[in-house]
Amino acid sequence: MIYPIVKYGDPVLEKPCATITKFDDELRQLADDMFESMYAAHGVGLAAPQIGISKRLAVIDVTFKEDPEAKIVLVNPEIIHVEGRITSNEGCLSIPEFREKVTRARKVTARAQNLKGETIEVTGEELLARALLHETDHLNGKLYISHISALKRDMMKRKIRKMAKAGEW
Repeated sequence: MIYPIVKYGDPVLEKPCATITKFDDELRQLADDMFESMYAAHGVGLAAPQIGISKRLAVIDVTFKEDPEAKIVLVNPEIIHVEGRITSNEGCLSIPEFREKVTRARKVTARAQNLKGETIEVTGEELLARALLHETDHLNGKLYISHISALKRDMMKRKIRKMAKAGEW
């Protein structure tokens, strides 16, 4: 099932998500639906609040379907190690049409659970590191625009308000 992507302005995007304690078929189906929704929206990562579900679940595929082994499901993730810095353009499915330069860690390790509830660690560099940080931020109620200057953020918010008034958001 393809879920619609929740856009910036919806309160679910700015609230910390609930910890997942039940690892069942419903959770596995939600993860599958999230991959389907992410691919339909042409993204490489998706967090549950982006489809209106306030649970600590995120999916990532930086190969965008090219390598089925590259699909990552993170349940209750936390970032446990960061190193280096890199600045690159970043966007978000919940803030379509906007991209900004964001400085994040070059290499990141996240500890999470898989769909069986087992503890896993995922280490990534560059795009995967960025995705791990971006999606974990979502689960903590934080958007990538919190990493840009207040001036750029305010300009973006003004444009979004204008688009919303015109019925384009």
